[in-house]
Amino acid sequence: MSAEAPLATSSPYDDALALLRDRPLVVLTGAGLSTDSGIPDYRGPDSPQRTPMTYQEFVSGPVPRRRYWARSHLGWGLMHRAEPNAGHLALATIDPELLITQNVDGLHERAGSRRVVALHGRVSDVVCLGCRTVTPRAWMHALLTALNPGWIERHADVSVNPDGDVELEETDGFLVPDCPVCGGALKPDVVFFGENVPRDRVDRCYAAVDALAHHGGALLVAGSSLTVMSGLRFARRAARAGTPVVVVNRGTTRGDGLASYKLDMGTSEFLTDLAALRSTP
Repeated sequence: MSAEAPLATSSPYDDALALLRDRPLVVLTGAGLSTDSGIPDYRGPDSPQRTPMTYQEFVSGPVPRRRYWARSHLGWGLMHRAEPNAGHLALATIDPELLITQNVDGLHERAGSRRVVALHGRVSDVVCLGCRTVTPRAWMHALLTALNPGWIERHADVSVNPDGDVELEETDGFLVPDCPVCGGALKPDVVFFGENVPRDRVDRCYAAVDALAHHGGALLVAGSSLTVMSGLRFARRAARAGTPVVVVNRGTTRGDGLASYKLDMGTSEFLTDLAALRSTP
């Protein structure tokens, strides 16, 4: 009597890929997606504890604004040279119904993703808090460099944070320009802690997540700990509607209990495999 063939088994990794293969997708990404581009995340297993500047502190006077810009000027010099990684390129190939990102680095757009909502804005833009004029960050960077010669060279050993900030205590003497249109205070066009995400962005994301329930879709969370409500609310909304949620992230997340599958890993390999699978007839 011949021995029975062993039963085929699958892994959560394979099952998650199978779940997402043919479904309409909304993808929510966080800082963990950009770690393979050399930009550290906020809350990964090896990330140091840090407290970013709040909006209330930024608008409280010229001293905190100087401290912010002195650090951010160094961070931008490093961040704008980062290149999209395999995960960004895979998501551009996947082309989800909507790509919601909590990142401000602009790497999804540079990778070619078409339908992107940058929840927290983009560090590549600067806005005046007075007249709301938006200017390119490259203009601000060139002006800060001219006003503060040698600043970047003297602090070449600092490391960048996910929002383009760096750790630097001594910022006295750093010169910050005012808005050339109205003389108002200039701020990166990103949502600081203590600010609300603009309502139109949230509504567009809700509409896309809601549509998944009517079309057999799924929500994929890639590289986000879902610690802040700006991202967690979409996972909760999908789960309440019965939409499958897949979470791919190093370490635990606030959405683990909502997930059909949780993969404790980086994002590039999984997204590359998913893009290849969805491209296979």
